[in-house]
Amino acid sequence: MEPTETLAKQMVGVLSRNWWVLLLRGIAAIIFGFMMWTLPPGESIETLVLVFGIYAFVDGSLQVWTALVERKDHDNWVVLLLWGVVGIAAGIMTFAVPGLTAVALLFYIAVWAIVKGVLEIITAIRLRKEITGEWLLIFGGIISILFGGFLMSNPAAGAMALVWVIATYAFVFGVLFVALSFKLKSMKTSDS
Repeated sequence: MEPTETLAKQMVGVLSRNWWVLLLRGIAAIIFGFMMWTLPPGESIETLVLVFGIYAFVDGSLQVWTALVERKDHDNWVVLLLWGVVGIAAGIMTFAVPGLTAVALLFYIAVWAIVKGVLEIITAIRLRKEITGEWLLIFGGIISILFGGFLMSNPAAGAMALVWVIATYAFVFGVLFVALSFKLKSMKTSDS
């Protein structure tokens, strides 16, 4: 068996055993999206900073937890750890510098989304021979990269429009992760 096939099998094992973490991450993204859609316009940017910081920190923490729990059994835990550290760093920076301007926050979120998207695609490519439905992770990664690129190319767009784009991104990302978590859960059940 090739080293990449072994790595992919290990990643599938990690993700299928911890499918519920992916489910929680997806639910957190869906809640974040709904919150952003329902905010009063005057409070949207301040709340966006706070809610984004909480979401990124929780999402990253869950991913780091998964990586650390699996580190003794699998060589690929570092990829999962990096994925989580990106989210934690984004959350901490959001709280450390709460006076960010809307433009600075948007660039910050854009970089986070692009890095996260690249890591999601790398993970999906490594898993493509091991699972069906890896396209959900690839699609989520592509959406993350496109979202980050959109924010970088349109930083001066209206604040409310960007809040809606961010909410839609979070909602779609959350739905994809919830769907992927159920696929992983069924794999765990069928492997048992």
